[in-house]
This record gives sequence, C-alpha cells and structure tokens, in this order.
Amino acid sequence: MIHSFLMIGQSNMAGRGYAKEVPPIYDEHIKMQRNGLWQIISEPINFDRPSAGVGLAASFAASWRLDNEQDEIGLIPCADGGTSLDDWAVGGALFENAISQAKLAQRTSKIMGILWHQGESDCSPEKAEQYSKKFSIIIETLRKELNIQEVPLMIGGLGDFLANGIFGQYFASYPLINQALQDFAQTNENAYFVTAKGLSANADGIHFNALSQRLLGVRYYQAFRNLASLPDPLVDEDKILATIYNRPYTKNEKIKLLEHEFAVGNIEAKDYLAELGMMSGE
Repeated sequence: MIHSFLMIGQSNMAGRGYAKEVPPIYDEHIKMQRNGLWQIISEPINFDRPSAGVGLAASFAASWRLDNEQDEIGLIPCADGGTSLDDWAVGGALFENAISQAKLAQRTSKIMGILWHQGESDCSPEKAEQYSKKFSIIIETLRKELNIQEVPLMIGGLGDFLANGIFGQYFASYPLINQALQDFAQTNENAYFVTAKGLSANADGIHFNALSQRLLGVRYYQAFRNLASLPDPLVDEDKILATIYNRPYTKNEKIKLLEHEFAVGNIEAKDYLAELGMMSGE
C-alpha cells in the first residue's frame, strides 16, 4: 500500500528552489501523482509554474523512507503559487482540484497526512485577523470530504527573511501570519506547526532556497513522526539530510536514471546500450 500525503498551499509548498544548488533525491519507492497515476519522484514535483523547482516534499518523503524502508510513499501535488486563503476557499477551483486529486489517490493509496504552506499572500493585519477562521473552514471541509478527519496536518511557518527582501514592504505583517499559524496548531487537534527559523531565501527574498526547502522537509517529517509542533530547528537536520543524499541507488534506480539520460538526449545510443549491458550484468 502506498502511504500518501496531500500537498497544498502556495509557491513555497510547490517549491522554487534551484535544483542546481542541491544534490538530487531519487528513490523508486517515492512516488508522485501524475494524471491520476503514480510515477517515480522527479523534481519539480509540484509543477504549477515554469519557475517550479525544489520544494520540501522530496526531503519529507526521503526522511519518511528512512523509517519505512520497505514501504512506498506517494505525494499528491496541488499547491499553486501566489494564492491566498480566499483562493483556497471551499467550492473554489483550487479546493475542488485538491479534492479531486486526493480522491484519485485514495483509489490506490491511503492518505496519511496533509502538508500545508501558505500565508505570504495574506500578509496584512486585516487578513491575519481572519486567517484562523478561514483556514478552519477549509481544513474541516477538506477532512470531511476525504474522510480523513484524524490525519496529521503539518503547517509551515513563513520565513523571517520576508520583510528584508526586495519586496519587503508587502510582507511587513508576516509575524502576524506566523502567529495565526501557530495558534491554529495549538487550538486544533491533529495540527502541528513547523518553524522556518534560520532558513534562507532565493534572491527574490520570497521563496526558500533549495537547501532551506530540503531542511524544511526534514522538519515537516519530524513533526509528523512525533505528532508534535516543531518550534525550533533540529539539532541534527544537516546530518539527516546527508544520510538522505548518501543513500546508494538500487540497480533498478540506476537503470531508470540511465533511461532518462538517453531519453532526453544526454547520451548516445551506443553508450546507453553499453552502460545498460554493464548494469544488467551486475
């Protein structure tokens, strides 16, 4: 059985990290949903925009795999960049798409958790005041429609870099959103807050860079694993990430990666066949 996780929110859930800045994560037991079917992970997982890149889901899934070596995990990407809580309102296109994708996933998997990161588009005192009320309606309805009332909800905090970036004037109220997110986690069952303390941004000052996304995914998993909010960074998060990167590829994974290199034109047919022959003889 595939253990699946629903990814919802805006661009920092979809991921805007630059792939060139971090080692890849590839694991045949980590799947992502495409057209209602499960495919082996390939970043960007959540391709909502041409600028989509590294997000937190890959390292979340890889962390999960460290504790579940014989099992498969599935990621259901539904995040959409630049969207507000109002865009995610019940009955709207984003909400209905998430329900539809999740129900497709439920045919072949069991949803074990919800990964949420959103708030940059609601950074004003007025919107922050209404955040918890609006968010409650979204989550309660989502849980009811998917019959997942008790699965854990992991809620990520906004980066402390927001107010200092080139668009900082638009994010001056980000601490109010972070407080609203923490308050929601404290006052609602099966909801856990994950800190973004110490994480860094791309040059835009809005989106977590690739390394920070990797670390954030490790933190999300820790909150899920312990069913507890994570108010501070993990002491050993760099070590956990190194363990993920140093995992050796299986024979099947090596073949799949070789097939990809051939399919996109990075190696010639004779070299592909030669390397495939060597792998087959291992």
